[in-house]
Amino acid sequence: MDSKKWKMKDALMREFNQEKSDSGVSGKRLAERLDTLSMIGRTSDNGSKRPGFSLLEYEAKRTVIKWMKEADLSVRQDGAGNIIGRLEGEQSSLPAIMSGSHVDTVPNGGHFDGTLGVLSALEVAQAWKDTGYLPKKPYEVVIFTDEEGSRFNGGLTGSEALTGDSNIDDLLSKVDNEGRTFKEVIADVSLTVEGFTQAKRDLNEIETYIEVHIEQGKRLENEDLPCGIVNGIAGPYWMKVTFKGLAGHAGNTPMNDRRDALVAASAFIQRVSELPRTINTTSVATVGNIEVKPNGTNVIPGEVILYVDIRDIESESRQELISKIISCGENISQQSDVSFEYKCVHNSLPVPIPSALQEKLAEATKEEGIRPYFLPSGAGHDAMILGRYMPVALLFVRSRDGISHNPDEWSDLSDCVQTVQVLKRYIEKMQELQ
Repeated sequence: MDSKKWKMKDALMREFNQEKSDSGVSGKRLAERLDTLSMIGRTSDNGSKRPGFSLLEYEAKRTVIKWMKEADLSVRQDGAGNIIGRLEGEQSSLPAIMSGSHVDTVPNGGHFDGTLGVLSALEVAQAWKDTGYLPKKPYEVVIFTDEEGSRFNGGLTGSEALTGDSNIDDLLSKVDNEGRTFKEVIADVSLTVEGFTQAKRDLNEIETYIEVHIEQGKRLENEDLPCGIVNGIAGPYWMKVTFKGLAGHAGNTPMNDRRDALVAASAFIQRVSELPRTINTTSVATVGNIEVKPNGTNVIPGEVILYVDIRDIESESRQELISKIISCGENISQQSDVSFEYKCVHNSLPVPIPSALQEKLAEATKEEGIRPYFLPSGAGHDAMILGRYMPVALLFVRSRDGISHNPDEWSDLSDCVQTVQVLKRYIEKMQELQ
């Protein structure tokens, strides 16, 4: 099928009749803008391919900049390529309320991840213009660069640059799958290493950050709700685990005289999948990378290397799960005469969502006639980076079948519009806080 013949706008509008609400939020405008961005980097599968620092990501940003200006936002780009559209408000000296997300995608991804967050934030500003509302505090709509990190197997690059968390030496050491260096790639979109190092923002200029994002899960669908309030962002802890036994002949080694590293690892993997449920309902643990040595059909495995991804929204319960997983490995080692070694290879702390912000979102949700529902975010977002330095909030939109990072990723327009209404109410409530 010719990808150009598939109109996202038509699919979004098919069961949606609202032209514009009294608040100024327009479903038709949101659908048209989602459709326009979906055509930039459209794949043959009707997915989206806009890698970070690509000309396609740049084109998507330029398109949104045009819409920002239509909403009377002043626009600037920092040295990392982050785009900030600003409405000064009645008191421009006050710290700003910021909202946004990203427009880069994974290869052959969907059309809502990131993009919906940017357009939702922009729709608030456009609705204000259309209804003549001027906020007390400055309002900023942000497009963060390279959130997905598909080009250099990283991610959150723009938000880390804005907060000053970038490791420039690490970035300069990166090479993409075409053999091009980070410095060479960013030059394609007129960025420089020097500019990147100067992208750090004075974070005292930002009061708080709120991000709209698709859920990428099924909780809201199971609850039959258009949107939900995130109560915490899980921090990933990656553990490298090595089981060492003794390789031997698969035919001549009796079963009672084996030190099979894979059997030990298998028992460990099974327990890893069970342990989170002994902690709470928000922790998770996954083994998704495993290497068996020598990996021969007729050879008893002598060594297994695997990686465990452990996440929770609370640091204490995450640490409890980590300790239980380590104890599990040690017990299996003693029972099987196979050694167990482990080390941490990545650790990002969970980011709590302040209860006061959750309460404000709950108020806004109820005022829109939606039952407040609280859920964790297992995935990382730009909000996770900003949340290290300021209060942040996160609002999830229902995802059909929980599908994401896939051309079938979908959120109904009605759900998107209701979420924008909640976002708008929330930001207006934040204008009242001192």
